[in-house]
Amino acid sequence: MSTGKHESYWIDTSAFPNYEKLQEDTETEVCVVGGGIAGITTAYLLTKKGYKVTLIEALKPGHGTTGYTTAKLTAQHDLIYDQLISKFGEETARIHYEAAMETIDFVRETEKELQADFQLSVEPAYVFTDEEKNVSQIEKEWKAYEKLGIPGALEDEIALPVSVQKAVRMDNQAQFHPLLFLQAMAEYISAHGGRIYEDTRAETIEEGEPATVKLKDGGSVTAKHVVIATHFPFYDFKGAYFARLDVARSYIVAGKSPRDYPGGMYISIDSPSRSVRSARDKNGDTIWLIGGDGHRTGKGTNMKEHYSNLRNWGRSEFDIIDFDYNWSSEDFMSLDQLFYIGRITKRTQNLYVATAFRKWGMSGGVTAAKEITSLIEEGKSLYNDIYDPARQDVAKGIGSLAKNMVEVSKELVSGKLEKTDKSIEEMDRGEAGKIRQNGKLVGIYKDDEGTVHKVDTTCTHMGCEVHWNDAETTWDCPCHGSRFRASGEVIEGPAVKDLKKVD
Repeated sequence: MSTGKHESYWIDTSAFPNYEKLQEDTETEVCVVGGGIAGITTAYLLTKKGYKVTLIEALKPGHGTTGYTTAKLTAQHDLIYDQLISKFGEETARIHYEAAMETIDFVRETEKELQADFQLSVEPAYVFTDEEKNVSQIEKEWKAYEKLGIPGALEDEIALPVSVQKAVRMDNQAQFHPLLFLQAMAEYISAHGGRIYEDTRAETIEEGEPATVKLKDGGSVTAKHVVIATHFPFYDFKGAYFARLDVARSYIVAGKSPRDYPGGMYISIDSPSRSVRSARDKNGDTIWLIGGDGHRTGKGTNMKEHYSNLRNWGRSEFDIIDFDYNWSSEDFMSLDQLFYIGRITKRTQNLYVATAFRKWGMSGGVTAAKEITSLIEEGKSLYNDIYDPARQDVAKGIGSLAKNMVEVSKELVSGKLEKTDKSIEEMDRGEAGKIRQNGKLVGIYKDDEGTVHKVDTTCTHMGCEVHWNDAETTWDCPCHGSRFRASGEVIEGPAVKDLKKVD
């Protein structure tokens, strides 16, 4: 039985061109930091409107979180509408639904306009449970659908061959290949005067009008407007985003089943959660994408077990024997469950942020691009400011804020008191652990060639202790989600500096 390669299906079946690295000073009208769905869509919309745009990406465009998604383009953001009505009222809940539905239309129109194939298909979306204690939540969500006029149904069974007690269906949702979408827009940007750079990590911003984005390896971008679309804002102290975002990691496996896929997209609210959708492989055959088993980033011991859990479920429920791919993704949640899209603070007029898409970054990223484009061009919100980061979210999310602060405080203290693992000599190749050297914790990774990599395991963002992720071969921070390669280089922020190497 094959477990497949540790790679995203989306990345394996797409091919971005190589872009230059920026290491000099340059000027532009709009600097977009981040080459995922929010950043590239924003750059695309602004380029279409005639703005001079420069986009910088720390890795390669599409190879951050967007390349590791399930790529459901949907307004069914788990169980959300009953909560939104309770917290904000029907108007806000309806705006959120309509904004997400507009993203499906936008992707469809862009596909036609750019004469591309994004593998877009319209599907019903289901949230389901097989636990009696969760049935009432599904029923409340359906009542919220009825209040808002959302097409769908409350059902006792679904087409997916799993046991279900209750499900809520939302009609006219969609799924697609996100990197084919990004590729086409990136080609348009480059062909119409926009500039795209990869391997170009932003380090900080010198505020002002214009503002200047300082780059980690030298150089800068000076712009009238700066859009921070880096998933977790790298410039996060402005607006205290480090205290307002919760972080979680989830896993995906993909393989073929002898069964016919019944259509639809599915997500359970039971624990552990499960998500299912289909896609087409390079030969046009159907593959099943199974996701779930989420947890707070940096927490847990054997991360490989999460992949095993999903594969075992796929085998038992859908007869999938061999798996072709497995990958994982990181998500950030706001205090009150709404996205943060808009000016980074109320007083800062030319810095914009797009984050906290929960697990729904495909619709969230496009919504962010449309909102920020409107703010730059017209100075006003398309969505009645419901996503404004300066909103009073603390009162509605006080429980989440308290939980975040407790987790961070605990990690800052307990992380440094960790027990150490094996000695370097006792470690096998491909194994990692921690030792104490001169009284300080040091992270050790012995690669497949036997070379030992030693790093200071203090996260360079705010000083929490990073933990080893054996499934991804990375050091992960449980406080704010920064991730580093085994040798210490930053993969994902908010950290912008590498872990210190230790002799």
